[in-house]
Amino acid sequence: MKKVISIGVTLFTYLIAFIYFFPILWILITGFKGEGDAVIIPPSFIFEPTLENYKMIWNLGFSSYLKNSVIVTVVSTFLALLLGVPAAYALAMYKIKKGNDILFWFISTRFLPIAGVIIPLYLIFKSINLLDSLIALILLYTAMNVPLIVWMMRSFFKEVSYELIEATQIDGATGLQSFFYVVLPLVKPGLISTSLLAMVFAWNEFFFAVSMSYTNAATLPVYMSSFMTQEGLFWAKMSAAATLSILPVLILGWFTQKQLVRGLTMGAVKG
Repeated sequence: MKKVISIGVTLFTYLIAFIYFFPILWILITGFKGEGDAVIIPPSFIFEPTLENYKMIWNLGFSSYLKNSVIVTVVSTFLALLLGVPAAYALAMYKIKKGNDILFWFISTRFLPIAGVIIPLYLIFKSINLLDSLIALILLYTAMNVPLIVWMMRSFFKEVSYELIEATQIDGATGLQSFFYVVLPLVKPGLISTSLLAMVFAWNEFFFAVSMSYTNAATLPVYMSSFMTQEGLFWAKMSAAATLSILPVLILGWFTQKQLVRGLTMGAVKG
C-alpha cells in the first residue's frame, strides 16, 4: 500500500511539474513553427520545423538587445549587492536605533506601483539627459533590488551567531575581516540565491525599460514587445525571441540550483 501511495505521489508531482513547464515547452515548440502554423486553431504538434524565426530575430538586432540586458542586469545586481549586503549585515548583527523602522522603510519603497512614480522619474532623467541610456536603467534597477536584497540577506545573516564574530575579533580579526572571511562564506548559498533573484527581476523588468528607453538602451522585454504590431501578433517570432531570452536564466539557475535551494531555505526559520 505504501508503495502504491509513493508511486501515486510521484506521478502527481510529475503531473504538476509538467503543467507548470508546459507554457515554456509550448513557447519552445512555437518558435520552430511558421507564422501560419503558430496561429492555427486547434493548435497542432505536427508541423514542418524551421529556423527562419531565429535567423530573422537575430538579423533584426537581437544581439544588441541581449547585450543591453546583460550589462544592465549584471551591473545593477552588483551595485544592489554592494549597497544592500552591508545594510542587511548591520541591521541583522547590530542594535541600531529604530532598526525595525529602517527595515520597514526599505520594504515600503516597493509598496508604490511603478505607474505612480514613472512620470516624475521620466522628468528627472529627462532633465539630466539620461533618457534612453543604460545608466538610467542601471540606477532604477539598483534601487528596485536593494530592498529585496536587504530583506533576504538580513534573514540569512541572522542565522550566523554573533558569538562567532566576537570570537574572531578576540583572535585579532577586524570587523571587515570577520565579515569577508567568516560571515560571507557562511551565507554564501543565501548570497547566491539573493543575487539570482535580483538578476531575474532585472532581466524580466519591462515597465521601466519601455518607458525610459527607445533604441539605444532597449532591453530584451522591449524587443519582444516589438512583435505586437497593428497587423497583429507575430507569435512564432515572439516565441523564438522569448526562448532565447529565457535560456540564460535557465542555464544560470541550472548551475546554481543547489545553492539556490540551500539559500532559500536558510532564512526560513528566522526573520
